[in-house]
Amino acid sequence: MPLITASYTTSRQSPSLKADIASAVSELTAKILHKDPKVTAIIVKSVDAGDWFAGGKPLAEQKLASYWIDIHVTEGTNTKDEKAAYLAAMFKRMAEILGPLHPETYLHVDEVKGDAYGFGGLTQLHRRQARGYAEGGMTLQAAGEQSHPRPEAISSRRGTALRRC
Repeated sequence: MPLITASYTTSRQSPSLKADIASAVSELTAKILHKDPKVTAIIVKSVDAGDWFAGGKPLAEQKLASYWIDIHVTEGTNTKDEKAAYLAAMFKRMAEILGPLHPETYLHVDEVKGDAYGFGGLTQLHRRQARGYAEGGMTLQAAGEQSHPRPEAISSRRGTALRRC
């Protein structure tokens, strides 16, 4: 359920360029970060190469492309190795789409706490809790979070305790 913003600049022109970028971002996000494309939102923004500066010079003058991808995911849902692989694969794929990239091209994986992030009117924490109820009476509670009286934590995964309902 990530929210992804992909800003880019390139001299390449194609009617399908934004769709190609969105498709590549969605594909790699699903393949490497294991995010469901059905609940992945992607905003693609074009920036004029004369308005994008790197190393003090506009990219139009340098004849290079670039991008800034900002992806918001729920904290603790991806490993350091997955994030590193995602960064490398995205750089390679975007170079194929946009052309030669300036070395100062960025991707930021922003890990957001589950109780401060969500979609459809539910935080990710509450979404997990609802899924836990449906899957047999288990909910995820953030460590140390106050709750109504229930048996103690019976398992732990990525800093989140499982509590029986």
